Amino acid sequence: MPQFSSGDDFLSAAAARSLILDSLSPAGGWERVAIRAALGRVLAHDVRAPCDVPAHDNSAMDGYAVRAADLSSDAEATLAVTGTALAGHPFPGAVGTGEAVRIMTGAPIPQGADTVVMQEAARREQEDVFIPPGQKKGQNVRRAGEDLAAGSIALAAGRRCGPAELGLIASLGIAEVTMRRRLRVAFFSTGDELASIGQPLAAGKIYDSNRYTLFGALSRLGCELLDMGVVPDDPAALEAAFVDASRAADVIITSGGVSVGDADFIRDMMARLGEVSFWKLAIKPGRPMAFGRIGGAVLFGLPGNPVAVMVSFYQFVQDALLTLMGVAPLPPAGRFAVRAGFAMRKPAGRVEYLRGRLQHDGAGPCVTLAGAQGSGVLRSMSEADCFIILPEDCTGVQAGDIVSVQPFNGLA
Repeated sequence: MPQFSSGDDFLSAAAARSLILDSLSPAGGWERVAIRAALGRVLAHDVRAPCDVPAHDNSAMDGYAVRAADLSSDAEATLAVTGTALAGHPFPGAVGTGEAVRIMTGAPIPQGADTVVMQEAARREQEDVFIPPGQKKGQNVRRAGEDLAAGSIALAAGRRCGPAELGLIASLGIAEVTMRRRLRVAFFSTGDELASIGQPLAAGKIYDSNRYTLFGALSRLGCELLDMGVVPDDPAALEAAFVDASRAADVIITSGGVSVGDADFIRDMMARLGEVSFWKLAIKPGRPMAFGRIGGAVLFGLPGNPVAVMVSFYQFVQDALLTLMGVAPLPPAGRFAVRAGFAMRKPAGRVEYLRGRLQHDGAGPCVTLAGAQGSGVLRSMSEADCFIILPEDCTGVQAGDIVSVQPFNGLA
């Protein structure tokens, strides 16, 4: 596993991401599932087209199927309409010299025809149709195999299936596909101060929110979940939780107990159970983080503050989970530049992830801060719709400056 000193040095966000992703490979195992059960799952094998898509030449427009040889480049052509072709009901005959067939979108191109003239361009009078000059041979015709040729790869292994992919698989007449098995993720919160919801809140206690945040984020990824609840700051209880999780899951995610210099027994215990590095990251929020393996499971030890948990998850853990799920290539970060509608100072040397809201003012799109930015203010994540990402060399922002944002829509 990747190692890094946990002394006074800070690991950059880019270096931490690279160290994590470079050490991971997809978890094994696959299964056949019906396409309705494939949503959010990852293809284990290529899906190949068993036939041409579309299966036959067909019309891209409502109009008239004609022979280009019957048309003129400088004069109107008069053709006799001999029948109609509908989607699912092809014209049974052939288009001869001086003839046309009324055709609807998706209908097979009749034998003899090679061009479709859209109905808006034609003029119909009883059984004749008048075609203006300037039509091009082959226009408005979708060729057989134009979308996919028989035997070609329709969807490559590693693709995560969304609604469009389900539709594409169905268009090939395929009822079942081979998907990678669901990634098994065990998660729990640590800390004597935590109370589970439904319990009376004693003095000095707070309700555990991190497990529910992680539950939501992991559910959206389609993981198989093992919620292990709240584990107290007790070496025996923590060790038992880690051992049980490592036997049951591919991944263990914890929140709390990873601050450098605190709860030393946790670091000693993890070192005894597996290979775990404790890092101080040059980011805000979310500085402390643990990463490694315990038994056969990959471990992510996240900070305890609620916003720091979400920042750490979306900036480091999510792509690691997608890698373990077999997604290839990983989706792009989805960042874009926008004008800042706020001002603030920032020390150099760390990346800051602010919570922001995208909006329009009189000058166009801009981003503003979504409430208080403390790492314990979970409401700021609920009110925000994006991260504002300030790089290490940034020392402040003035209203009107261009900043990088990462919208929440698309993070999973």
